[in-house]
Parts: sequence; C-alpha cells; structure tokens
Amino acid sequence: MTESLPEFADSVDPDEVATDLVVVTGVSGGGRSTVARALENVGFYVVDNLPQALMLDMAQLAFQAGGAARRTAMVLDVRSRAFSTDLAGAIHALKERGFSPRVLFVDADDEVLIRRFESVRRSHPLQGDGRLADGITAERKLLAEAREQSDVIIDTSHLNVNQLRRRVEELFGGEDVRKLRITVLSFGFKYGLPPDADYVLDARFLPNPFWVPDLRDHTGLEDAVSKYVLDQEGASTFVSNYAGLIASTAPGFEREGKRYLTVAVGCTGGKHRSVAITEELTAQLRDMRLSAHPSHRDLGRE
Repeated sequence: MTESLPEFADSVDPDEVATDLVVVTGVSGGGRSTVARALENVGFYVVDNLPQALMLDMAQLAFQAGGAARRTAMVLDVRSRAFSTDLAGAIHALKERGFSPRVLFVDADDEVLIRRFESVRRSHPLQGDGRLADGITAERKLLAEAREQSDVIIDTSHLNVNQLRRRVEELFGGEDVRKLRITVLSFGFKYGLPPDADYVLDARFLPNPFWVPDLRDHTGLEDAVSKYVLDQEGASTFVSNYAGLIASTAPGFEREGKRYLTVAVGCTGGKHRSVAITEELTAQLRDMRLSAHPSHRDLGRE
C-alpha cells in the first residue's frame, strides 16, 4: 500500500524552523557538479537536475521531513527554454510560502568553457549543429535573468576543483547562514577584475616587493613579504579604513537581505601586495566579529 503524501501548509513559519534552501544554477561546464558535491560535504541533501516546476514541492517535503533534509540544495537543469521564467516564478512562490532560498550561480569565461568541453570531447547541450561558442551564447541568453537574480556568483574561470570546493564550503558551511559572509579576494589587475566583486581595493600605491630581490620569489602569505608590505607608509591606514567601512556597511547589507559580499584586493600580479593586504584585512574583519574568509585568485599563476 502506497502511503499518501501529507497535505502542504499554505506557508511555513521561518521562525518555527530554519529550512536552509540553496538553488544551484549556472552555465554548463561552470562547475555545478563540483558545487553539488561540496554542498553534500557540508551536510546538504542535494537533488540534482530538478525541474523548476517541482521546486516548491521539494521545499515543502524538506520542511516536513526535518532532520538532514532541512538543509536541501536543488541543482537545476538549465536546458529548458522556459528556464528563466520558471526560475523567477519558482523563487517567488518559495518566498510567498515563507522560505528564503539562496540562489548560487556558477559562471566562467567563454574561452575557459570551450577548453573544458574540448578536453572531455563533449558537445554543449544547446549547440545543436552549430559550434561550441554558439551553444554557450544561447545558454547565456537563457540564463541572463537567473544570473541577475542570484545571491552569489562564483566565477570558476581560474579555480581548480579543490579551490571551488573550498569556496563553496566556506560560503555554506556550519556558521549562521543568516549572517553576511565576506570573501576577501586577492587578484592581479593584469589578469582582469573579478566579475563578482562588490568592493575593489587597489593596493598598487604600495612599493612592489617584486623589485626586492630577496622577496621576488616569495608571496604575501610569507612573513617577510607581509611585513614589508604592511610596514609601508599608508598600508595600515589603508587596511583599517577599509575594515571600518566594510564593518559599518555590513548591518545595512544584512537588513537588505544580502548574504554574500566579495571584497577584491588587487595589485599588479596578485602575488605580493594584494595577498598580504587580503590576509590582514580578513584578520581585522574577524576581530570585528564578521564572518570573513580569504581567497587568492591568482596566487601561483605567474
């Protein structure tokens, strides 16, 4: 005898139970599968290739099941032509029922996506009889609205599998999910601006350790380079002023429902100054009781 499903309530009380819902979407080849495995590692029940029309039913089942299912991630199949409309409607329906879904969008540069597809000798799901680039372009148009609606965007262009996994675990780990989570990201301007940055800090006003022979081959993670950078005139003021600015704006971001903030710190190559500043800024933000995590996009790239 098949047991019938219980009838769903019109809404759930977010104060009665914390049902943690994450919706994962993004470009094909961007790393959705890696994100799904990382979410499983931090205790999420992951449903892969879920049609948008079933998102509300899945959320209600997770709410009623309790236990581990209260942390549920839904990885969406983006190949539906009605994807954008379906996702917008599904997210709205979830919020109307009292849920607070977080939408994670994975992205990558077109050139990177092409290399990834070619390396595994797979065609793009939307390319049809055309080229890989045609499929990528078609999918970007399909996903434009979903990308705009996302709470957090992870650009995986310069991340390997382990780096992407660590980023997801930092964002969705065991800390209070309602708090603003800050990623302090070092980068090199010569490799381009991080597309997901909310703040961009320029550390190129400081002397470059690259021109100090004893420091050139070392990084901002090492004490000698860090001390050299942070002892420069203006460095400590630069860090403390930005730490204060971020701390003062964090409550406002939280009130507006923003859960993720990316603070990008750049120097020329992303090896010395930006890395040292990133580590120090992260430490100061943590001292201010903010949830901050360092990440180094271009370290080791030269």
